[in-house]
Amino acid sequence: MPVLRKPWITVLVLGLAQTLAWASSYYLPAMLAVPMSRDLGIAPSTVFAAFSLALIVAAGCGPLAGRTIDRFGGRPVLIGSNLVFAAGLCALGQATQVAHLFMAWALIGVAMGSGLYEAAFATLVRLQGQQARRAITGITLFGGFASTVGWPLSAALETAYGWRECCMAWAGLHLLLGLPLNACLPKAERSLAAAASPAPTESGASLAPAQARRASLALAYVFAVTWFISTAMAAHLPRVLQATGVAFALAVSLSALVGPAQVAGRVLEFSVLQRFHPLLSARLAAIAHPLGAAALGLLAAPGAAAFVLLHGAGNGILTIAIGTLPLLFFGAEGYGQRQGMLMIPARLVQAAAPFLFGLGIDRWGGGALWISAVLGLSACVALWCLPAVAGAARPQLSTSSSSSQAPLKG
Repeated sequence: MPVLRKPWITVLVLGLAQTLAWASSYYLPAMLAVPMSRDLGIAPSTVFAAFSLALIVAAGCGPLAGRTIDRFGGRPVLIGSNLVFAAGLCALGQATQVAHLFMAWALIGVAMGSGLYEAAFATLVRLQGQQARRAITGITLFGGFASTVGWPLSAALETAYGWRECCMAWAGLHLLLGLPLNACLPKAERSLAAAASPAPTESGASLAPAQARRASLALAYVFAVTWFISTAMAAHLPRVLQATGVAFALAVSLSALVGPAQVAGRVLEFSVLQRFHPLLSARLAAIAHPLGAAALGLLAAPGAAAFVLLHGAGNGILTIAIGTLPLLFFGAEGYGQRQGMLMIPARLVQAAAPFLFGLGIDRWGGGALWISAVLGLSACVALWCLPAVAGAARPQLSTSSSSSQAPLKG
């Protein structure tokens, strides 16, 4: 299998593999939960409960996957995730009992914890070090189309052949497409290590232990809020819009704009916002959902389009911030394990978000949107409490006793 070494080709290959990974896992229940539940004689909520289990398992696997990427590089971990994805999807396609359903989703959760964005970000940082921001943005541009590709393809396969055959088809794609793509990734030949003395930063200082703890807590909180809002809106956006007075057909049409708005936000980050400090992008993105909620709350149906577009664009940029902010504050050494630890709260609240926000809609209708708006504001405040540079460590890549910075090869 040829190894592709040009950075832009690495982004292309990893982006395509990520699109497949997201389409065949995170976006699968939306199309298959109803036919699964009908065939197995269970409620659709039981299928989503099994999916929540997958998210919890992914949270537990994230730090281990990140630590492995720090040590060996991302290629073996991502190849392994394709194999586990294929096994989990095959098991899902063969499920005949509720216990089989939960075991299959737990196996898929292992693959999600080692094969979605966090693992891809760690792979890029392992290869490119402190210069990975643009590459991280690049792969999220591809990942933004996962629902655009995954939902229609899953629906078409289910309609033509059935949900079991659909799962088997996704499993085959992991073996025939995803695995070869990840096998083409460059091999990280050297491990990241801090130099004998901390490298200078934009502020000329490194994070003190107390500062590092505060930054870690703040980032973990921001990421958890981001995933809660994103997952809650993914599950309930048409219903929220209807609760504020938007007609059903219009609510569905507007909800479809979230994907393009996410991609537009990422294009903005890839082009214009690349010139500015990463914290500026994150702060602007964090305020977008609350501003959109205010427009919807004040204007009702006329403000619905503004809400959807602002939410989508902000969510798209915040996905990038999940990869770039830990790199900014803590540097490249140990990035994978740290990223996995920071995302544990996010994965856990993500698993509970559809249920909890659904309860809020049942109780308060469209007023439940103020919950997500307040959470979004709190995340923005947390980001503003972080200094613009915060003494972000910029560790060098050492090859020997030399203290000069050298890029990873391979």
